[in-house]
This record gives sequence, structure tokens and C-alpha cells, in this order.
Amino acid sequence: MADRVQSLGVKFADSPAATDGGRRSMENEILLGLPRKERALILSKSEFLSLPARTILTEMSKPIEFCYFLNGGVVSVIHVMTDGKSVEVGLTGKEGFVGLPLVVGYSTSPTRGIVQIDAAGYKISAQDLKNSLSACPKLRESLHRYSQELSIQAIQIAACNRLHEVDERLARWLLMSQDRIRLRVLPLTQEFLSQMLGTRRASVSVASAILRKKGLIEAGRGHVSILDRKKLEEASCECYGAIQRQLESWRKDSQ
Repeated sequence: MADRVQSLGVKFADSPAATDGGRRSMENEILLGLPRKERALILSKSEFLSLPARTILTEMSKPIEFCYFLNGGVVSVIHVMTDGKSVEVGLTGKEGFVGLPLVVGYSTSPTRGIVQIDAAGYKISAQDLKNSLSACPKLRESLHRYSQELSIQAIQIAACNRLHEVDERLARWLLMSQDRIRLRVLPLTQEFLSQMLGTRRASVSVASAILRKKGLIEAGRGHVSILDRKKLEEASCECYGAIQRQLESWRKDSQ
């Protein structure tokens, strides 16, 4: 995977300032893939805004009031249990969209969508999105396709959380996050990582120490630096590669 990324000319920046949080130009892949007329219609009804970390975009079992075409950052899709415990079942960034149930006629969210790494995006009201879908067949198709991308994430992550060691899961999560923000230094705390991986903070500390000893990452106060992406991919469980292969296969189908 690392070789493929390098062959596409993708570079990882050293700090958030290098990317400006996705604010300099449109980067949302769904909007960029639309015909000009459809994109103009959606943008005419949208507001561009910054989305700081910890911003909740959708809440579990609550009505979806707004949808978001992300232009950068990372949003976690989280399932919350009745006792308050939570675990991440997916994540999205500039490739994605928040508010998918609306596309098939549902009004509430089955998950919480929360910004985990500062993001930016185009916010559109739920009603405006629904009113626009009939005039935007390509958008409707793209959103249906994206729902399948999130589904394969959820399936693979569920298996990953049950079957793989915490250090392997941590490596997978760091890779998936870096894919979306293109930074070598990720603004993450161990408390946050424990919530995302559905495990104890002490277990994350042990997993982080394993990756540090291998020279793959550095962990400081409130951040994790990826030192060797290629070896981090090798240290990850099979789930990262499985997700990437399935997505690549589907993208070839759509060409």
C-alpha cells in the first residue's frame, strides 16, 4: 500500500498548517465527482464551515437536522451502548458524507458522528438535501456507493476488534486516519484512542509502547507521530489491507 501511495505522488505533511484543514480548495471527493450542474445546486444550498474536534454532527437515535460533505479532518462513526460505553465502527474524511440514512428515507441516525481531528465541510439541511436528490441522480448514486464503503469498514472493524491484538488494531487505526488527513503528526490522545478501539487506556499504552519500540511511531502529549508508514502497514492486522483491496475493487467496477 505504501508503494502505491507514493506512486500516486501523495505526500504526508508534517503539521496541520501544511493542509490548512482542507479549507483552501474543495476536496470532498463526492462533490468533486458530480456533474457541474448537480454540484452547483448542492453548493447553492450549503454553508462551508470549520468543524472543531469534539463537534457532534449526528447523535444516535436523534433526528438528522444537517448533513455534511467533509472537506478534511476525521469524523468517527460511533456506536454507543446503553451503559454509555462506546466503540468506533467507522471513520470518514474528505472521501465521505455524514447523514446517509436520509438518502434512503430515514430521518434518524443509528450512530453518533463526532469530529475527532479538526475538520471542515459543506453543511446542508436535511430537508434541502432530500429536496435536491431527485434533481441529482449522480449524487444519489454516489451516496449509495459510499454507504457500501462505510458498511465494509463496519464489518471489518467488528471482526478486527474481536480477533486482533490491540497493537495491530492501533496500527490499523493510525493508517486509516493518516489516509484522510495526510499528516505525519496526528493530534490524538491515549484516552481518545482507547475510546475508538473499545479497550482500556492501559491496553493502548502497552500497544503504543510496542509500536514505539519497533521505531514505527513516537507518542507525545496529545499527539502521535508516524515515523515509518511502510513498516506500520506491516505491523497492522490484515484488516487495513482487506478494506483497501475491497475499495479498490469497487472503484474499478465503477469506472
